[in-house]
Amino acid sequence: MIRVSNLTKRYVGRTAVDAISFNVEPGEIVGFLGPNGAGKTTTIRILTGYMPATSGTATVAGHDILRDSLKARRKIGYMPENVPLYEDMRVKEYLRFRALLKGMRGREARNGIAEAIDLCGLTEMRGKMISALSKGYRQRVGLADALIHNPELLILDEPTNGLDPNQIRRVRKLIKQLGLSHTILISTHILSEVEMICDRVIILDRGQVRAADTPENLINRLRTVGHISVEIKTPAVMAADKIKKLPGVKKVMKEIADGEWTRFTVRAESGTDVRESVVALAVANKWSLREIHTHGASLEDVFVELTQSPHTG
Repeated sequence: MIRVSNLTKRYVGRTAVDAISFNVEPGEIVGFLGPNGAGKTTTIRILTGYMPATSGTATVAGHDILRDSLKARRKIGYMPENVPLYEDMRVKEYLRFRALLKGMRGREARNGIAEAIDLCGLTEMRGKMISALSKGYRQRVGLADALIHNPELLILDEPTNGLDPNQIRRVRKLIKQLGLSHTILISTHILSEVEMICDRVIILDRGQVRAADTPENLINRLRTVGHISVEIKTPAVMAADKIKKLPGVKKVMKEIADGEWTRFTVRAESGTDVRESVVALAVANKWSLREIHTHGASLEDVFVELTQSPHTG
C-alpha cells in the first residue's frame, strides 16, 4: 500500500528525513513512532502530498505521490494531529462541504457521509454546531472527514491527542474496527496503545528508521530484563549511588518510601540482568532486602533503547 524508498527532506541547515525506506502492506495497522523532531510529521506530510521530498520516492497504492498526486491522494484519508474544523458549521454541514471538496456528489456523497457518521458514532451530533462539541467528538468529526470517500489507506496523526481515558478507549476500539477494512498508518506517543492495536511498528529517530518489525519481535530482539523493582531498608541516597555504579545499570529511580524502606526502579542495559549484582551489593552492605523482581521488557523499553542509544548522540 505504501512504498517509501530513500526518502529525504532537507531544510536550510538540517535534514529532517534522511534517506528512509519502508513499506506498509495492505490490511496492516502500522504504528509510526519516534521522539519529537524524529521526522514523523515531515514524512506524513510528504506521503499526504502536503509537501514535496528533496529526493527519493513514495508511492501510495501504486501511485507516485509527486508525479501522480491526485490519484494517490484519492486513496488516502488523512487526520492531522490538530483537526482543522469550521466551528460555525454543523457537523453534517461540514462533512457535506468536505465531501464536495473531495469531488463527491449526489448519492455518493450522501452515502459516504451517512456511513462515516455511523462508523464514528456521530448520529446524535450531526445537527450540532462544531463549536459546541467536546474534544472527543471533534476528533470523531476529523476521523469521519478522513473516511467520507472510503479510502484504502488511513493516515492518523496522534488521533487520541488530548482525549480522556474513556475517549481514548473508544477511539482505539474504532481504529481496530477500521483496520478490518482499511490499511492504517498511525502516529502516536502512547506506546501501550501501539502494542494493543498495531500489527507492526516503524521507529524513527533523527530522520532515520531505527527499527521496523512487530512489537513482539522488537521486544524479543532487545532481550532485556527491563525494569527491576528493588525494596531496600537503608538510606535512599546512599543506596541509589551505589546501585548506579554497578556494571550494566543505566538509571536508578526512587519510587516510593514506606518508613525506613525505599523502593527503587532500576533500568539495565540491553541483555543485562543485574539482579544478582544488586543482591550481592545488599549483602555486602548489610542492607535488608524485602523485594526484588523484574517487570519484563515492553515496547517502551525498546523505544528508549533505540532512541537514546549512543548512535543518536
